[in-house]
Amino acid sequence: MKTKKLKKIIRTKLSYSCIAAACLAVLGVSGCGDDRNYEVAQPTPPVAPETPAEKAQIPAFDENGVLTADIRWTTYGVPHVKADNLESMAYGVGYAFAKDNLCILADQIVKYNSERAKYFGPDLVLGSGGSEHLINDFGFLTLGIRELAEENLPRLSANSRAMFSGYTKGYNKYLADTPLEDQDPACAGQPWVQEIDSVDLLTYSLGVALLPGAANFLDTMFIAAPPGKDYLPTPDAVDSTTKLNVTPKVSLPEKNPQDMGSNGWGLGSDKTTNGMGMVLANPHFPHTGNLRFWQFHAIIPEHLNVTGSSLMGLPGAVNIGFNEDVAWTHTFSTAEHFVVYQLTLDEGDESNLTHTVDGQPVTIFEKDMQIEVADGTGSTFKLNKTAYYTNYGPMIEVPGNFDWDGTNAYAIKDANLPNFDVVDHWLAMNMASSMEEFKQAFKDYDGVIFNNTMASSKEGEVFYIDDSTVPFLTETAIEEMTTNPLLVGAKAAAGFTVLPGHLSVFDFERPVPYENAPKYEGNDYVQNSNDSFWLTNLESPIEGVSPLYGETGNQQSLRSRMAQKFLREGAGSDNTFAPEEVESLLLSNRSYLAEDVLSSVLQLCENQGSTPVDVEGEMVDISAACAALSTWDGTMNRNSVAGHVFREFAFKFDNDPQWEVPFNPAEPVTTPSGLLQNETTLNQFAQAVQVLNAAGVAPDATLGEVQFVERSLPDGSPSGNKLPWAGAHNIEGGFNVFNIVPENNGTLLPRHTYAPLNSDTIMSAEAPGYHINYGSSWMVVINFTENGPQGRGILTYSQSRVYGSEHFLDQTELYSEMPQLRPILFTEAEIEENKINQLTLSSE
Repeated sequence: MKTKKLKKIIRTKLSYSCIAAACLAVLGVSGCGDDRNYEVAQPTPPVAPETPAEKAQIPAFDENGVLTADIRWTTYGVPHVKADNLESMAYGVGYAFAKDNLCILADQIVKYNSERAKYFGPDLVLGSGGSEHLINDFGFLTLGIRELAEENLPRLSANSRAMFSGYTKGYNKYLADTPLEDQDPACAGQPWVQEIDSVDLLTYSLGVALLPGAANFLDTMFIAAPPGKDYLPTPDAVDSTTKLNVTPKVSLPEKNPQDMGSNGWGLGSDKTTNGMGMVLANPHFPHTGNLRFWQFHAIIPEHLNVTGSSLMGLPGAVNIGFNEDVAWTHTFSTAEHFVVYQLTLDEGDESNLTHTVDGQPVTIFEKDMQIEVADGTGSTFKLNKTAYYTNYGPMIEVPGNFDWDGTNAYAIKDANLPNFDVVDHWLAMNMASSMEEFKQAFKDYDGVIFNNTMASSKEGEVFYIDDSTVPFLTETAIEEMTTNPLLVGAKAAAGFTVLPGHLSVFDFERPVPYENAPKYEGNDYVQNSNDSFWLTNLESPIEGVSPLYGETGNQQSLRSRMAQKFLREGAGSDNTFAPEEVESLLLSNRSYLAEDVLSSVLQLCENQGSTPVDVEGEMVDISAACAALSTWDGTMNRNSVAGHVFREFAFKFDNDPQWEVPFNPAEPVTTPSGLLQNETTLNQFAQAVQVLNAAGVAPDATLGEVQFVERSLPDGSPSGNKLPWAGAHNIEGGFNVFNIVPENNGTLLPRHTYAPLNSDTIMSAEAPGYHINYGSSWMVVINFTENGPQGRGILTYSQSRVYGSEHFLDQTELYSEMPQLRPILFTEAEIEENKINQLTLSSE
């Protein structure tokens, strides 16, 4: 991001005179030198959803108000929860979840309830002035998610209310019944670990829905204030002597700061050996923090029988999994979930608290907020602040880019603020007994907040939809944002859509409906590896949807191209897939880039010989690295020698790709291709050798000696137990990918990381090597058979985050020994045969 360029586009080209002449001239508003008639086109009215067939309604609550759940734990600590109603089922799930992950959810409740400063002080590092906790607390108060939860909980469906209620009661029962010495030592006995209620959990759910959008703008909301007013918070009158260092750093946010990704396939009857459905699920998420998956099985006889894995705090519904009839998975969508609006301020209001829409004045409201802040002495003081919001949403400000001056100001409108459909949507998917019922869930709800969905049924039908929550813009707004060079330039510079806010035609009132979302259905296949919807099915590209969903005709990532290569070339001789073939591809740890250019790199090495390469005055001998690379098997497996040499080359190559054949939109999964053997590529290889030398890593080491998983002790220090780890990286075009996340992982729970040498590598000299804490997590292959669904999977970081517990490392060690999946136990016979513990919970 070039700040000067962005400032030029946003402030100069989109600054308004003659009622925002720069944009309005293009739009043809009278009085700005253009007499073109301006016709407002509204969104296409949605088609009424089909009414689903009548089914026996699932019981939400026990008629006597008694909660009872039977929990059976099987190998690897997976709970199978059976109950007679939703509240009791969620009661069991909440208890089992707390047993494994108490500290994470407790931390997140504090976060979204705007209480981090109350327990941890104003800064991430006390006294630094970074104000991270103040920004968090005032930010979520600005967004108003706690108020929304309090107001709307009674209005939720009975099913949602039952699941929120049961889950929190199960969590509380674990907390009350478990001695401190048996709880996670990372948080046991801390004052911030308290009982929770449905409002707390709904607040958390509303906050998670904002992860790809407004939650990344908290710092910009924190400093937003009209000209002449100070954004700084002030101590309450009784605390007027308190002095606070508040010097936050504010920058343009990213839509996906934690780089959430995934691979997902749905294979239909035309592509499977047995003519029934199959799903590959491979989410790439952080291994620590608030985005860990957790596996469980929920059973309500005659109504619900679903197993899989979910993110933290979803009260009893499975995010990625299967039932007897349908299996599904998700990947992170390229879609946009918010719009930033540039407001035209009313020149007649000297307070700069009025803007205009369609020529009419609209008030920018003030909102008074208060939080508690720990002062480091065991006491707290109260801090007051004013937030500002308008009809679009909270006001934001980024100095030098999005300034609140006497002419313009900016606000963010997030389509997920609020989203009350999350539980109902996933529950409807969990209960679907056919592909039609599965699709009906997307017609009825908009709760899949930031995901693509791929599904397959036992009949061999496949379905794809990006039904993530996307602003439903008017046709006029879409036309202007894609053709107006000012708006196109603003998006290119900012990384997100910026629209004029002075005309209501640019506004939206709701998310894109089912009928207008990108989708595909058939009997062949659907896939996604975090590129857009466009090539979900290579033979039937999807086009003609809102540009907010992502690009078409664009160059694909190397990982997406590997997925397409697997689908084209990985099937058996009959051009169909058996589950073992899909599992083998998932765990093959192949590198797309290597399969394309490795031979050229080795030729480059042979041509250079032992002559050192001049890299900005340093003579670098590449011969040892070349010799090691010549023995590489082309995969990123534990025993693969020199795979890290190619990875470091890939990092350098990515900065300035030297492709022999450029990208051709007509050949999107095979171009660009080939390596130009020139001075640039030679220099890139030498720079890769410099990284290895700086880290002290031998070029002929195996990947298992270089790449590892190491957990933290409860106090956040390294455990010293480094498990060798197989797996590729996006940079070299891997499919089963892993990475490092050195920054904040969404929680305040202590952990250790090893800083990479620089921004062009994940290699750390301190480690030395690659300290993996992100990537393939809930890895699954689900195959429907005549005997029911059969799944194999693994949760790579294991079920429990409680250090030293039985299920803290068991699946991690299994993967470390050799990348492999394990059976997913689903039938009664399987559960009973592999049962390791059992507990009956009751609220009586």
